[in-house]
Amino acid sequence: MSFKDHFSTSSAGYAIYRPTYPRELVDYLADLCTATDVALDVGCGTGQLSVLLADRFKRVIATDASAQQIEKAGPHERVEYRVAPAESSGLADHSVDLITAAQAAHWFDLPAFYAEARRVGKAGAVLALISYGVVQADTDIDPVIQHFYKAVLGPYWPPERRHVEMGYRSLDFPFEELTTPPMAIEVAWRASDFTGYVDTWSAVRAIEKVLGRAPIEAFERELIAAWGDPETRRIIRFPLSLRVTKL
Repeated sequence: MSFKDHFSTSSAGYAIYRPTYPRELVDYLADLCTATDVALDVGCGTGQLSVLLADRFKRVIATDASAQQIEKAGPHERVEYRVAPAESSGLADHSVDLITAAQAAHWFDLPAFYAEARRVGKAGAVLALISYGVVQADTDIDPVIQHFYKAVLGPYWPPERRHVEMGYRSLDFPFEELTTPPMAIEVAWRASDFTGYVDTWSAVRAIEKVLGRAPIEAFERELIAAWGDPETRRIIRFPLSLRVTKL
């Protein structure tokens, strides 16, 4: 099965610069589960969520369709990485307690993925689609970021990006949905951390193919001018959106 691959070429940067998820997310999901034997993290990228799930689950199977992403994934003794599409995990029927898809479900063939989740999930297994929205920062730098995100990169975002911007509310989710608590990723980043993160965006790869690095370099200059001392750590916030059910 083919897949839309926007990230393999930047998998090294993805592993370094993509933010990790808060502990409260992992605890919330684990506490919903009847058992914590096996978690399946689908579209795992370089394992940002996978390794955190291993704190609460005896075994984590983390799959991604991109071999390059899996190659760069963070190792953990209880995480087994596999190259596999979201729609065909290769796992046994009714063998999984938790199925997560973090910042990935908007790329899936959702009906096929949901069928796979029903197949591999145990009775009462938890399925969670997780996304983090448009980055938020303080008033010194946020206008520069938002201008680059919307005005400069706007035409270069893939159409699936709208699902992230809408907190996955636009995705079909044919299940009885649980009410979830508000959560966010918060990091204290230097300017280089932020520009490294921006360089993992699919729209940056797309504009680079058309216009080269000039628009990205212009953004970096504007950001650093607004940032001040580039070693100063600023709070960057990513609101989380969850769609959660018990199968």
